[in-house]
Order: sequence, then C-alpha cells, then structure tokens
Amino acid sequence: MLSLEQLERINQIAFNIINMSKNLLVVNMRFMDSAIGRLTLVPSMIDTTSTDGEHYYYRPMHILESYRAEQEMPVREYLHSIFHCIYRHMFIGTLVDERFWNLACDIAVENSINGLDIEIVDVKRIHVEKDIIRTLSTKVKYVTAEMLYRYFLDANLSERTICEYERIFSLDNHDVWYKKNDDDDDGNGNGQSKKNNQNKNQNKNQNQNKNQNQNEDNDQNQNQNEDNDQNQKNAGSRQELEQMWQDISQYVQTALETIEQERGTQAGGLTQNLMEVNREKYDYTSFLKKFSIMGEVMKINDEEFDYIFYTYGLMLYGKIPLIEPLEYKDVKRIKEFVIAIDTSGSVSGELVQKFVQKTYNILKTTESFFSKINIHIVQCDAEIQSDVKITSQEEFDNYIKTMNLFGFGGTDFRPVFTYVNKLIDNHEFTNLKGLIYFTDGFGVFPEHQPDYHTAFVYVNDEYENPDVPPWAIKLVLQSREI
Repeated sequence: MLSLEQLERINQIAFNIINMSKNLLVVNMRFMDSAIGRLTLVPSMIDTTSTDGEHYYYRPMHILESYRAEQEMPVREYLHSIFHCIYRHMFIGTLVDERFWNLACDIAVENSINGLDIEIVDVKRIHVEKDIIRTLSTKVKYVTAEMLYRYFLDANLSERTICEYERIFSLDNHDVWYKKNDDDDDGNGNGQSKKNNQNKNQNKNQNQNKNQNQNEDNDQNQNQNEDNDQNQKNAGSRQELEQMWQDISQYVQTALETIEQERGTQAGGLTQNLMEVNREKYDYTSFLKKFSIMGEVMKINDEEFDYIFYTYGLMLYGKIPLIEPLEYKDVKRIKEFVIAIDTSGSVSGELVQKFVQKTYNILKTTESFFSKINIHIVQCDAEIQSDVKITSQEEFDNYIKTMNLFGFGGTDFRPVFTYVNKLIDNHEFTNLKGLIYFTDGFGVFPEHQPDYHTAFVYVNDEYENPDVPPWAIKLVLQSREI
C-alpha cells in the first residue's frame, strides 16, 4: 500500500513526463503547436490514457510504466490523443458501431504517426503496425478512419483478426467519446450520467410513493428542469469544442501545405486524414433546391388569407364571407431543367445511374414536380450522345427503369451548352433556370457564361478541388455520397 507521499510523488513524476513529451512534440512539430498544448492534464483511474477533446486523462502509474519500458511511448500516446482531436474522431453520431469506429480511428492515427518519421515517437511496435497497414492499403484507397470503418463494416473479419488489430493499435481508451451529455467527467465515466441515473432512480421512488406531497412534485420538476438546462449547456459546449478543433485542424492542414512543405510530403497519412475531415460536406438535397423556380399551382394560400375580414363578412352578411382565400399559391418546384451527364470513359456508368436515381428520388420525395414539366437528360462525352425529354413523372419513372448510357469517349463540356442554347433558340424552353452537369471534372469549359444557372457536380475520391469558371456553381461529392 503506497503512502500519500508516494502517491503524490508518482503523480508529480507522471505530470513531468507528459509535459516533457509535449515540449518534445512542439520542438519537432511546430505546425502542431496550436494543438499540442490545448488539452488539460487530469490524473485518472483509467487503465491507460483518454481524451474527450478538452482533457487528457491518464493513470499516473501507467505513464511511469510506459516510460520505463520505452521512453518514447508517453510521447507517442500523447500525440495519439492529439491526432484523435484534430481528426475530430470523438464527435460522432449515435448510430456508429463503436468497436469498428474505435479500431478504424486508432489505425488511422497510428498510420499518421508512422508517416511523420520522427525519432521521438519511434517505438518497437511500429514495424508490426506498418505490415498490417500495408495489407489494409490494398483494401482501402486511403488509410483514413472513415474508409477503414466502412471496410470493417463490410469485410466480415474474423474475431481473431479484430482482436489482433486491437491489441496492436489501441493505445488509449475511447469510452468518454460516447458520453455526450456527461458533465464534470473524471475519465472513468463518473459524471453527469451518474447524476442523471441517481435522479432517475429518485424520481422512480417518488412515483412509487403514494404519499408524496405537492412540494416533492415541485422539487422533482425543478431537478428535471435543471438537468435539461445542463444537457443543453453541455450540447452547446460540445459544439464549441468541435468548432475549436475544426479550426485547429484547418490551421494544421494549411501549415502542412505551406510552411511545412517538406514535412507535408512525408506526412502522407496526416495529410490524407486532414483532407478527409476538413473536406466541406454537402447536402445534395438542399443543393438541388437552388435550381427550383417560382410557379403558380392551384392550392389555397393560407398565408395570404385575412381572417379578420373573413369573419367580419360572416357577421355582417350571414353566410357570405367578405373575402375568400386565394385558390393559388406561388411555390418552388422544378418545371424546366437540364441534367447533363458526362459519359466519357473516366466516369463510371454505375455512378451515373446512381446520380440520376438520386436526383429523381429527391425530386419525387420532395414533391418538386409541376403537373407538367420539361426536363432534358442529355448524355455527352466529346459530343452529344442522346437527349431524352421528360414531361411528366411517369416518363421519368420509365426513363429510370430503361436507362442506357452512350459514349465513353473524351470529355468536352462545350457541346452541351451549345446544344441547350439551340434548344432555347428553338423555343424548347420558355424559362430555363438550371443546368446540372455531372462529371469527373476533366473537360473544356465554354468561354462565356450562359443565361441560366449552371452547376457542376463532381465525383472525386482523391480529395481534389477542381476549378470551375467564376459563373458556375461547384459541388464536390465522393462516390459513397451518391
């Protein structure tokens, strides 16, 4: 049994080791300085270490044991947690498979550390890690947590393989990631959740007590309101914390791309993960609504109905209202629209079909059709290959069922715009407002801006940001987002 003085001594030594680790990281990785000093050190009773994005929890004896085994291990463990933060691994949804997500995050982080090639984090296990990552690299395009996670969900790995991966790559504890509403957590999960459970049990006992009085009811409601207020406060704090790490992550990425160009060429895993987490996420449903146009439909417009005059008319004339509600309303719906599809050899036919299907599903589920529509689906590689005119929802249904792709040559965007301009000149469109061009991005743009809104939807799994003319709207999706 250790004395209080011995425990304090152990705590102080562990604290000094972690601070020394932080200093070593700052000296060797100046582009990470804004991240390295961000966590507050908190001694805990967990087995290893952990972070919630705000604190670095650690068991003091574990730090001493790690340092005794390999002096580089505490440095690596701290950097491991920092990478979790800048990749924002702890800010996840509730439906994630925790085991696979934890494993994917650990492998992605360890791959990033190995790619830095700095001696202060070199430990014996990296050779085994690199062999496994080399194998996984044949299964996923990039060793990021997101891609590894999807691979693990579909790969049907054996329990033995999963356990082996966990043994090799797991350096820290992730339980605190999934306690989103906890407050004053000590790293062991003993926080607001414990308080909520106590309140829940207390409330249950109170409900079972038939003799409770009105004062107890008021106290219970007050406690519940206080808990709700605390949960809302925690949710706001969590959003602020995520925003802070997003800002830091973008700063690190910028530093890698500019100041630390030499380091950036080496840190391939770090660069890939930063490009993934900092890539702007798009909502294609909202994007498509930008191309809606105003039109008149037969529908009662309650917004322009004045109940005062209506009621006054009934009072004055009996059954005769003074003002009737309008029987039409201006709404945003698709009426005239062009979907241009790049069918060059570099665009996958399966992706094209998924894109058209997704576009159709969005239009259909949001009831975006007028009763009479005029949509042209144009296929083009280096020249126009086909044009199908859609005038009703039934025709769109039939097109989806019988869709065939033509072309698979080179890519040139100009023929589509020339063709659409001819359709306008021939009065095929009366008020064309939108054209969406689905492509991989490699083609020749027209020199002049068209008279209608134009958007290029790119499918790009390489984390690239294709250039478009200033008059065009750009949407970059990855294949999994279609």
